[in-house]
Amino acid sequence: QVQLVESGGGLVQAGGSLRLSCAASGRTFIRDAMGWFRQAPGKEREFVAALRWSGGSVAYADFVKGRFAISRDNAKNTVYLQMNSLKPEDTAVYYCAAAQNLGLYESEYDYWGQGTQVTVSS
Repeated sequence: QVQLVESGGGLVQAGGSLRLSCAASGRTFIRDAMGWFRQAPGKEREFVAALRWSGGSVAYADFVKGRFAISRDNAKNTVYLQMNSLKPEDTAVYYCAAAQNLGLYESEYDYWGQGTQVTVSS
């Protein structure tokens, strides 16, 4: 099993920045891909970004390209999501998730954290 704990959410003004962290524990070696998703009120959960612990491919949703950056620290088993130039429409609960392979769809991820709230005020 893999346990995931997100942190770093909060309230920020439009144009500001936040860095989310996702600490993984347990049998982390069974899942090579880590992703960030988000869910805004009244909307479905959507893909934000993903990478592999082993390196190589990184994927972003079009709406965050150039503003968000996903990174990892293998020694700490932690994945980060640096969010810059935040907009009110980025307000959502942000989740990290683990998958066997890097994917863009929620159904491809089988371990999930509890989520962290990000609120961007205008």
